[in-house]
Amino acid sequence: MKIKVFADGADIDEMIKAYESGSVSGFTTNPTLMKKSGIKDYLQFAKDVLLEIKDLPISFEVFSDDIEDMRRQAEILASLGENVYVKIPVTNTLGQSTSELVKKLSSSKIKTNITAIFTKEQIKTVIDSVVDQTPAVISIFAGRIANTGLDPIPFMKYAVDLSKDNPEKEILWASPREALNIIQAEDCGCDIITVTPDILSAMKTFNKDLEEFSLETVKMFYDDAVSAGFDI
Repeated sequence: MKIKVFADGADIDEMIKAYESGSVSGFTTNPTLMKKSGIKDYLQFAKDVLLEIKDLPISFEVFSDDIEDMRRQAEILASLGENVYVKIPVTNTLGQSTSELVKKLSSSKIKTNITAIFTKEQIKTVIDSVVDQTPAVISIFAGRIANTGLDPIPFMKYAVDLSKDNPEKEILWASPREALNIIQAEDCGCDIITVTPDILSAMKTFNKDLEEFSLETVKMFYDDAVSAGFDI
């Protein structure tokens, strides 16, 4: 497969494990994942990760709600390593666009990962705001779009088409829900997909014989019923 698989999480042991396995091409994190992992010191966590992973892209997100302060945080995060992409939310909590900030950062050669993108209008605005020569990732939340009952594939194809003339602007399928999304993202022409550890594990069943898979499932049900001591 051509598509790059990025591990999404904030458990440093899991990140190192994925890195050492060679199964991923990069990493993404966010404040919510860090909170779930019990991270208390944001910068120290980032520094610890970068001591272990020096040659693959890693995204760390700003968390200020003030757009000018986002710039300050972005510059600090970018200074931590050449492989750092700074995640910038597409708006702040007031709905104010961060496109001008992205343009400033991109013009300063800071690699960005613009995140929480849901609409075609946001996609176009973000792609237009990134300086052509500066690497950037455009993270479209396909899984959450699908949860609204909309097909995310037209959104992804739209983004791929807008960015096709500039390979530095990479389209990322974010928030996948199942391993099939990896195939769908590749078929759309996406450059990257983020995966959680459970989806990464599920990839092991790609091309598995379905008859064999069926029998394994039947055996699982039988073994679990026996071990539970069920009786009818």
